[in-house]
Amino acid sequence: MFYEPSKGHGLPHDPFKSLVSPRPIGWISSVGKDGAVNLAPYSFFNALSGKPPLVWFSSEGQKDSATFASETREFVANLVGRDLAEKMNKSSVNAPRGVSEFAYAGLTPVPSRLVAPPRVAEAPAALECKVTEIFRPRGLSGQETGAIVVIGEVVGIHIDEAYLTDGLFDVVKAGNVSRLGYMDYSTIDAIFSMRRPRWED
Repeated sequence: MFYEPSKGHGLPHDPFKSLVSPRPIGWISSVGKDGAVNLAPYSFFNALSGKPPLVWFSSEGQKDSATFASETREFVANLVGRDLAEKMNKSSVNAPRGVSEFAYAGLTPVPSRLVAPPRVAEAPAALECKVTEIFRPRGLSGQETGAIVVIGEVVGIHIDEAYLTDGLFDVVKAGNVSRLGYMDYSTIDAIFSMRRPRWED
């Protein structure tokens, strides 16, 4: 089949998010200028640069994570391991401002080293970030979308050493969780390796 997104697809549910998958989950913790703390998962999340290390998340609408990151210019991207999937999902609740998603989901906030937002103590790894850019992307019409993209430079990295194997972060042991679209998720339980070819060989 072929369809143009602007004209509809005729399927029971929009397949777009399922086609662009798996998408890693950025479990974003942030703090507002008034000291309020927020924790929320974002499947529009990824790394976009290694030098310097940059990550981004996109909020579909003005939600607390984007608002707080704009106010204080900091956030933490926590990794979701398989044993945290249910708590991650619980933290996505549309709780009113002032309700702690950490407490609601049964998670432990612990201080970060270089930024104000706390990190999730139970997470296999966490990236402390300082905001470099926030913008609203535009569509073909030139009009801004409802999405808010937040880019941050990673200034500190926490790794639970229980997830290191021979000095490498073990994604299978951590069971990194990703979003597949619809209500579906996946976890890493197997990997395979390939070396990039060199023309000279």
